[in-house]
Amino acid sequence: MANLQTLVISLLRSPGRREKVVRELSRIHQSWEFLDAVDGSTFSPSKSEYDRAKVIRLLGFELTNNEIGCFLSHKKAWLKCVENNRPTLILEDDFVINENFSDALDIVLNKFTSWDILRLQGLAESDCTEVADFGRNKIVLNHSDPVGATAYIVRPSSAKILLQKSAQIFEPLDHFLEHKKFHGLQVHALIPYPVGVTGDGSTISDRPARKAVRGYKKAKRSIFRVLDRLSNTNPWFDK
Repeated sequence: MANLQTLVISLLRSPGRREKVVRELSRIHQSWEFLDAVDGSTFSPSKSEYDRAKVIRLLGFELTNNEIGCFLSHKKAWLKCVENNRPTLILEDDFVINENFSDALDIVLNKFTSWDILRLQGLAESDCTEVADFGRNKIVLNHSDPVGATAYIVRPSSAKILLQKSAQIFEPLDHFLEHKKFHGLQVHALIPYPVGVTGDGSTISDRPARKAVRGYKKAKRSIFRVLDRLSNTNPWFDK
């Protein structure tokens, strides 16, 4: 556990949220530091980072600047994980620590270590397969996307792959983490989740409530995805 690096992604312009982070993390005996988030509201991504037209064709909608800023913020954390060669707990600044947090860290760092990414938070229920039992804490593999990226641990080797696979951003960060067929990493989760969210809402993501892509738009997207699979050795979506 002593080798764990803890990074809290937070905007410089959010001092109130940072004060809450300091209070929350004073409850645990774990060193940590802020990682300044990329402020999506103040920049326009380059085409090399985000190809808007291609994203609309293959995803069915475009990402907001703040969603892209959120993704780039996590990429900064992955880079620091690789540079320091330390397993890294990544937190967004709207987290709350649940009572099983310390037990969870002990489990995933000392008792069950066969993971590439370990999810510690999720917003949606997911069917899952239990992998290991530690009393009230379970290690599972989720069968659907639990949504959210407020808390997870990543290995340096896994962070390196995430960086390689996200050279161009094409979907929201939390969906990308669960896109196992694309990045090839094993994503486990510990339940009950040891980290929750405050309910204040994230300042680095302004993802709107999106309707499912249906009808003509879905058919058109499917055609573009087929063409992408035929023309690229590493297509974004395999089906």
